Amino acid sequence: MNTIDNKTINAIRILSAEGVQKANSGHPGLPMGSAAIAYSVWAKNMKHNPKNPNWEDRDRFVLSAGHGSMLLYSLLHLFGYGLTIGDLQNFRQLGSKTPGHPEYGNTVGIETTTGPLGQGIANSVGFALAEEYLSKKFNKPDYNIVDHYTYCLVGDGCMMEGISSEASSFAGTMGLSKLIVFYDDNEISIEGDTDITFREDVAKRYKAYGWQIIKVEDGNDLDAINAAIIKAKGDTENPSFIVVKTQIGFGCPAKQGKASAHGEPLGIDNLIATKKNLDWPTDKDFYVPDDVYENTNKVIECGIKAENEWNVLFAGYKSEYPKLAKEWDLWFSGKICCNLWDKQDLFAFDGDMATRNSSGAVLNRLIKYVPNLIGGSADLAPSTKTLMKNTGDFGRENKSGANLHFGVREHAMAAIGNGIALHGGLKPYVSTFFIFCDYMKHSMRLSALMKQNVVYVLTHDSIGVGEDGPTHQPVEQLASIRSIPGMTVIRPADSIETAAAWLIAIENDGPTSLVLTRQNLPLYNKNPKNVLKGAYIMADSDKETPDAILIASGSEVELCLKAKVELKTKDVDVRVVSMPSMELFDKQPGKYKESILPNNVRARVGVEAALSFGWYKYIGLDGDMVCMNGYGASGPAKQVFEKFGITTQNIVKKTLDLIK
Repeated sequence: MNTIDNKTINAIRILSAEGVQKANSGHPGLPMGSAAIAYSVWAKNMKHNPKNPNWEDRDRFVLSAGHGSMLLYSLLHLFGYGLTIGDLQNFRQLGSKTPGHPEYGNTVGIETTTGPLGQGIANSVGFALAEEYLSKKFNKPDYNIVDHYTYCLVGDGCMMEGISSEASSFAGTMGLSKLIVFYDDNEISIEGDTDITFREDVAKRYKAYGWQIIKVEDGNDLDAINAAIIKAKGDTENPSFIVVKTQIGFGCPAKQGKASAHGEPLGIDNLIATKKNLDWPTDKDFYVPDDVYENTNKVIECGIKAENEWNVLFAGYKSEYPKLAKEWDLWFSGKICCNLWDKQDLFAFDGDMATRNSSGAVLNRLIKYVPNLIGGSADLAPSTKTLMKNTGDFGRENKSGANLHFGVREHAMAAIGNGIALHGGLKPYVSTFFIFCDYMKHSMRLSALMKQNVVYVLTHDSIGVGEDGPTHQPVEQLASIRSIPGMTVIRPADSIETAAAWLIAIENDGPTSLVLTRQNLPLYNKNPKNVLKGAYIMADSDKETPDAILIASGSEVELCLKAKVELKTKDVDVRVVSMPSMELFDKQPGKYKESILPNNVRARVGVEAALSFGWYKYIGLDGDMVCMNGYGASGPAKQVFEKFGITTQNIVKKTLDLIK
């Protein structure tokens, strides 16, 4: 290793340790131990232009072990991404650009929010999948406009989390060869030596997944790390897993190789001792020698040159393949080619249909207008109706198929969907039974936190699942996903509402959950744009002031409409409100909300085959619920609804009781 390389690596170590020390909080061990890995990637191998961090053909770097965030912040500072020394000194402080874990959208150069262990490597699989798919779509002879790698740094914690196993198995099966993962193998976790709980041969596990395995015995051997990366790129059939033996907290005499280096500051005395050990000035804080900046500036210049060369290539591509270039611009803009709401074929339905079926019909109509849709299910496409016709299946033998078969890997599926969305150019959807959204919850939360346009198609939405019983009958899941800030949840009552829900989801600036039935529902032929407001009057009272208001979502709207007819025979005239989306309704002006749910009508009944959590803001203290109060039961759907009182008769009774 030459002197300037070693000096720059030590700058990364010291800056990282100083940031943690000043905050008196954080994780210095990983940045110090894996600094040489990061430097090798960023300075010697990664194609990136700090002056244009959003360049479409840049290589991506994901720090899956996000607790080591000071490593990433030190890199972003040294390599010209706009983070200042002041930002590094402000680590973990309120409102800083250097939060405790890397946050997408908060700091330029951060590709994805990481910290929840395993999420980053699963996101990386999504990045690599998007690269493969887009390269098959857009590349032409002499015009490899999509040709980049995804680098990911993981630690022992990532390797223990189940999501990494799901995602890595999928990546190996699919042959995502542009994915290169570095395993920071320091054998330390928070509680001590990993030997207390983690003794497996991780390399053999990844070999079984179908990855190329490369080992580097010394995490400070820059030449060996570079050679490993070159070897990884040489395998065009499989992803590569580079096991690098490192020492956590490298350079700190008292803490190197110890668990105490993981999640606490080194301490002032140990920081000074580290500087002495690494031949660094002890009288200067957050100091970077000029020759280090000169070294990293050369990398910046190479990045600018690389993008300029790509721009020339793309100009030729645009001249020779103008239609494809136009598609490229549209896909990466995130926009749609037309006003979908004007496309009447999207809303063409006739007769009763389960909303999962109408969703499948809409999806297959949408691909004509949104050809960059890509997605699939966790081995449930025939049931969730999420297979796109005539688009092919993505796989090791065919990287141009738009249907993704994730296998029974819900947790990884959602995180991979996030990675695809973050990569840019594609609109991903993922699907499973609603009950299994619990497996995806954290990834769904991160979709919302990062404002990523991922569509979650969640079918078999209630006790209407019937015979599968309480293990498969979601009762608390609606409340659960509605509680996620930034998640738009839509539970449509018929095919028209379902079509509208898909359009809202496609155009959303964040994630959307479409919650769909297994059982058939009537077609009401209402204006689809009503769904944009979250709730609307499905059937009104003849009276200026209704005697009561019945509010429902999904399949229970039908029960309310039947109850309205029966109540009319008892001289009670009610308004029926369909509320497919609480989130969209809550965003409406007060005047609109008052027009739907007037304050002077206190007799309100909410109806949903789920727990009542979240409903009282609409029905008020004077209202009542027809809902679930516990788990479901196994049996034919109609009998299950009757057993738990999700019936027209119960709605009528509760309405009359309220009025009395």
